[in-house]
Amino acid sequence: MAFSLLNNLVIHWAERGPSDAPAIVFANSLGTDFRIWDDVAARLGTRWRIVLHDKRGHGLSDAPAGPYSIDDHTDDLLALTDRLGLGRFALVGLSIGGLIAQNLALRAPERLAALVLADTAAKIGTADSWAARIDAVRNGGLAPIADAVMERWFTPNFRDTRPVDLAGWRNLLLRTPPQGYVGSCAAIRDTDLTERICTIAAPTLVVAGDQDLSTPPDLVRATADRIPGARFETIASCGHIPPVEQPAALAALIARHLEENGHV
Repeated sequence: MAFSLLNNLVIHWAERGPSDAPAIVFANSLGTDFRIWDDVAARLGTRWRIVLHDKRGHGLSDAPAGPYSIDDHTDDLLALTDRLGLGRFALVGLSIGGLIAQNLALRAPERLAALVLADTAAKIGTADSWAARIDAVRNGGLAPIADAVMERWFTPNFRDTRPVDLAGWRNLLLRTPPQGYVGSCAAIRDTDLTERICTIAAPTLVVAGDQDLSTPPDLVRATADRIPGARFETIASCGHIPPVEQPAALAALIARHLEENGHV
């Protein structure tokens, strides 16, 4: 395990693959840690330098009192890439990780060789929906929302045929620090990049699970339509967490995008 003090927080991170290869940096979703990328990293790590991290409030990273902002999360990610000497890299972001990735693409376009946005949008949810989520977690912790979250994360087929895996991912959610979860909910609530993403310059792939209930494909496609030159793809038989449910399909799409844009 590796830890760095960044922006006065301990951030947990890991590297995989050849250290001299072009880098891919990953940003994970709400209520998860970087283990969601394990199967994707295993497929890409023979050709690329893989950088994973637990964003603030999640996993083994510090969970300060919130609320957080997307700029807070972006600052942490930029500080990590600086610490690792990554002047230029590809960035893959899932859900809130995709909001972080969009924000980084706007703030530091010179750093990105390519961008992959998975199951995310320029604006996710409404102020009322996030206020209700925040209140539920503050009042009862994560357990009362866990089953509903699993229904939004995974397809009915995954939930029916992989009950042990489902229980494990539910446990991962439940072990997220409540203050970290709530802090990041506030970051999502307060972020709307709709009018700005038309200036993203990085070659962009936008991906959605075809059965995603958290960020439905039409919402994800609408974000892709606003980014110049972005390509939109769906992943079949997949919910909100493609690196868990369909890692081979997601890894293949990432590899193709990076190959087509010279990040090899």
